[in-house]
Amino acid sequence: MARILMKGNEAIAAAAINAGCRFFFGYPITPQNEIPEYMARELPRAGGTYVQAGSEVAAINMVYGAAGAGARVLTSSSSPGISLMQEGISYIAGAELPCVLVNIMRAGPGLGGVQPAQADYYQATKGGGHGDYRVLVLAPANLQEAVDLTQLAFDLADKYRNPVMILADGMIGQLMEPVEFSPYRPMTGLPPKDWATTGTVHHGGRQRVINSLYLYPDQLETHVRGIYRKYAEMERTEVRYELHNCDQAEVVIVAYGTTSRIARSAIEKCRRLGLRTGLLRPITLYPFPQAAFDQVIERAQAVLVVEMSMGQMLDDVKIAVAGRRPIAFYGRTGGIVPTPEEIVKQVQNILERSGP
Repeated sequence: MARILMKGNEAIAAAAINAGCRFFFGYPITPQNEIPEYMARELPRAGGTYVQAGSEVAAINMVYGAAGAGARVLTSSSSPGISLMQEGISYIAGAELPCVLVNIMRAGPGLGGVQPAQADYYQATKGGGHGDYRVLVLAPANLQEAVDLTQLAFDLADKYRNPVMILADGMIGQLMEPVEFSPYRPMTGLPPKDWATTGTVHHGGRQRVINSLYLYPDQLETHVRGIYRKYAEMERTEVRYELHNCDQAEVVIVAYGTTSRIARSAIEKCRRLGLRTGLLRPITLYPFPQAAFDQVIERAQAVLVVEMSMGQMLDDVKIAVAGRRPIAFYGRTGGIVPTPEEIVKQVQNILERSGP
């Protein structure tokens, strides 16, 4: 198919419809408003239903209902709105329902600002709501990847009966790039939705109950251990990452999303200066690609983590590196995007400190 110039938010929405999403519930907040705007216009044309809820709390509970009926359903918001959804996300994970969540991050904490940031990493990857649960988190670095990962997210949600989050920042949501939409083909082997509350009990089917309430401790523990076996399977089979220019890298930069794009420009500038630098880019933030560090750590002198935050992915990098190499951090916050020149300076400082 031909490539189409689209804004990031609209590309994500179009990809969701292409993947069979037929329900969207949400509430407006910048910088993700183009997602609900696009869905309001295009989803009914595809035979779907769009509802602007009265709040993010209402929206996530509508998602629970549609997911419980077996539908492919999407909601989107930006940082404070995702915070309001956390109780509902915990309920959805506890009830083992598939859905896709999109967080186009803005700067914070609090209301913060509408500029891009990456300070929702903890919230996305460590649960965010109450209780023992995890959400599979995908972090695109360009709009074609945003399209592809959004379509993948619906398959992964159905495969694991679990929420899947697309985590991007305001820059990914607002920039424009050409994208291509290939005919959607779901992954093979997706399980049947024989758990969905479709009313089949009145047509000779068995009773279906969706629930996250367990009054007896042993039953609750059995349930939680069961969903954690599912997360362990995700950690075995769903890790995604990219290595760029790491073969002879003295400094390995770890960055995701928009920041990884800037890191690529910095690596090119480093190359012209004779500085051997590479990029390890996590695509899945949960599960985090810990084993990928084993491929690059022996050749590198140091690791540089770059984020648009005060250092949240940094904690996972420390666990993965496990003290084998020094780790430096460079972060910008408040909606300020790091520049390639700033990253190059950090690389130079690292190599000067670890010189002969």
